[in-house]
Amino acid sequence: MATEFDMSGKVAMVTGASSGFGVHFAKILAARGAKVVVAARRIDRLESLVAEITAEGGAALAVAMDVTNSDSIATAFDQSEAAFGTITLVANNAGIAEVKSAVKIDESSWDNMMDTNLKGVFIVAQQAAKRMMAAGVGGVIVNTASILGLRASFGQSSYSASKAAVVQLTKSLALEWAGKGIRVNALCPGYFLTEMTEAAFASPESMTFLASSPARRAGEMDEMTGPFLLLASDAGSYLHGVALPVDGGQSIGNM
Repeated sequence: MATEFDMSGKVAMVTGASSGFGVHFAKILAARGAKVVVAARRIDRLESLVAEITAEGGAALAVAMDVTNSDSIATAFDQSEAAFGTITLVANNAGIAEVKSAVKIDESSWDNMMDTNLKGVFIVAQQAAKRMMAAGVGGVIVNTASILGLRASFGQSSYSASKAAVVQLTKSLALEWAGKGIRVNALCPGYFLTEMTEAAFASPESMTFLASSPARRAGEMDEMTGPFLLLASDAGSYLHGVALPVDGGQSIGNM
């Protein structure tokens, strides 16, 4: 596609690609010419996604990855390189969420949140950057943070802390790696209907909450396409360390 969002020649890895934003990112990257590696724990879902992408004429590969396990991450990168070459774009999207009062969060839940949402993002980014540098190529890393990494909401202390850390990590990595030709930025989504948020959105309280937001609704998946591609493609070549809210004004409204 001859557009500013052309991804031809890119080799992309999307983590957390078994549902939600990960599925969407993989599809839009493949549709614009990237070879796409989809990574997650649920390999059966990944195989279905690969079949869908290849049926549309794209190139894709499914690899198992547990972002809380550094060996699993390294193996996934090895498999990706064997198939497509050096990964030059990472959609660092794997994550979990939990709505729970701070006094009810146990140590195990806290550790799982941080291991998945923060350590996993770091290890994936580190692996990608090391391999880009070793190959002598630049690249792009887009971390999925959240508007709850920019401001707080009731019952979201562990999640908010993990995503705020992702925002600061993004800025730190951008500062270190810009000179190596590696751009690191973050998306900060607001409230979108995904598998992870579906149960919460089913409540009348959630509908009332969304109705009071500036846009008065949740986001639609296609409304993430342009912001993601801006950060991921050469159209955003001068963007480093950005934490971009895509939230219908939620981060400037009532929480």
